[in-house]
Amino acid sequence: MSPKTSRANPVEFAKALADETRQKIMAMCCCQWRSVGDIAEQIGVAQPTVSHHLAILRDAGLVQVRPEGKQTFYTLNQDRVAFCCGQIMQVFAPESEATEAMKKAAA
Repeated sequence: MSPKTSRANPVEFAKALADETRQKIMAMCCCQWRSVGDIAEQIGVAQPTVSHHLAILRDAGLVQVRPEGKQTFYTLNQDRVAFCCGQIMQVFAPESEATEAMKKAAA
């Protein structure tokens, strides 16, 4: 199964979100494509460190990747983020009204 269709592991999703640098990267990549160098410059972290964090986000399916020449660009996979948040709701708050509404919307 692809990361888009597989059942999200709430623990792995939470681990990907647990780091402040990854949170900053996700916020920067929301609704736009960013290069590794641009991200590193904007958040003041070395490029290899940004690449490490992007690999974790990529493995969790939370960013999409677009190679372009010698550069690679990343954007937040908003559908995956929403899906994973929904999975957390189903695991930790299965009886909540929000979870029921999400199930109805998905059907």
